[in-house]
Amino acid sequence: MQAKDRLIVALDVPEREHALELVSKVHDCCGMFKIGLEPFCNFGPAFVNEIHDRGGKIFLDLKFHDIPRTAAQAGRAAARLGVEMFNVHIAGGREMMKAVVEAVKEETAGKKTPKILGVTVLTSLGAEELPRDLGINRSPLEQVVFWAKEAQECGLSGVVASPKEISAIRENCGRDFLIVTPGIRPAGAGTGDQKRISTPADAVKSGVDYIVVGRPIVQAPDPRQAALDIVKEMEEAIK
Repeated sequence: MQAKDRLIVALDVPEREHALELVSKVHDCCGMFKIGLEPFCNFGPAFVNEIHDRGGKIFLDLKFHDIPRTAAQAGRAAARLGVEMFNVHIAGGREMMKAVVEAVKEETAGKKTPKILGVTVLTSLGAEELPRDLGINRSPLEQVVFWAKEAQECGLSGVVASPKEISAIRENCGRDFLIVTPGIRPAGAGTGDQKRISTPADAVKSGVDYIVVGRPIVQAPDPRQAALDIVKEMEEAIK
């Protein structure tokens, strides 16, 4: 992949026209757009088609987490939308993940199948929150690797994980297992509500496949230039 193909721009903005304007500005300097809960709930599934009509690829970030049948039916719906990737929460369990994988295979028989990613530990959670809020006594790194191996065993294409776990996932799951990384902040950018973060260059050097960047691009005075700067930083790291 070229460096720009690794960049996923998160369209987490409350106004539809603003989101479409961002697509127009940065569509040729990124590989994909992330439609998360905010834009999907605000603009509906038709918004996916609007991005497709403008030539954009979609990472549908809705984090399905439900009983196996319900999650599987949601996976079928995501596949019908023609998205490039979508995700489920690994915490939903093995049966849920396997059900989604099988349902999507059936739905897309003979057609392009979207990549299914497993969400590991959210980047807003750190070592303090896991035991206090979730009753998980592993460290974030240990929990991410545990869940990543489960996701791979259940047939998922990869995981969503923080930059801090990239190397460990690579070591345990191999090179062909996709890693998509949020919590990316260019040098000098604020951390916001993210705890386990990294720069674009460090993420690429660690072996990430895709980075997800939202606020540093969508809230920049010049979103296109902000995206180009991130792509340049990745290009220099790859050399």
